[in-house]
Amino acid sequence: MLQLEGLRLSQGDFTLTADLVIETGARVAVIGPSGAGKSTLLDLIAGFQMPDAGRVLWNGQDLAPFPPGRRPVSLIFQDNNLFPHLTVAQNVGLGLRPDLRLDNDAQRAVRRGLERVGLAGLGGRKPAELSGGQRGRVALARVLLRGRPLLLLDEPFAALGPALRAEMLALVGDLASETGGTVLLVSHDPRDAATVADQAITVFDGRVDPPRDTATLLSDPPPRLREYLG
Repeated sequence: MLQLEGLRLSQGDFTLTADLVIETGARVAVIGPSGAGKSTLLDLIAGFQMPDAGRVLWNGQDLAPFPPGRRPVSLIFQDNNLFPHLTVAQNVGLGLRPDLRLDNDAQRAVRRGLERVGLAGLGGRKPAELSGGQRGRVALARVLLRGRPLLLLDEPFAALGPALRAEMLALVGDLASETGGTVLLVSHDPRDAATVADQAITVFDGRVDPPRDTATLLSDPPPRLREYLG
């Protein structure tokens, strides 16, 4: 269970606040306009920023003492976090060992991960040789190998066309179902929320509201969300 307890972060004129609980295994969309604080929220959970007040807890444990690499979190950004000078297999292998000293078992795990996301046989390629959708699959394969229970996605598929984006979101849903992981997905598109998330969080002017049922929220949105969605 992820709990944001009295969380507060101030940066100049901007303040983000959050006080909510997300149950283990939930798939939650994070919806709101640009600059509202969605990415900042993920950074606080992942440990890239520290709050001025409040706590981030996972299963009751305060994550404040833990740096990003030791938190139970995997985070995928819009650029998919891939290193252009490494091969696909090496990028995935980073999920097991940052020094890429992979024994035979680890190399087999990398191959299985690539097979799982539909990239069998492409381990020797560089990211520049892949399509946008394939690069997204590489990032998901690495997440699969990391085995962290909390997956944060900061619009990683925003640049993809509607059909390919829907395909990638379906893959995220499949992987979450297999692992029992908890997913937070930032998106500007309500269709993404409806596709992959059973719950949704709205963020406006730094205020993070508790999760609500996605279908209910989108069918009868509050005034600010209605205005945002048009």
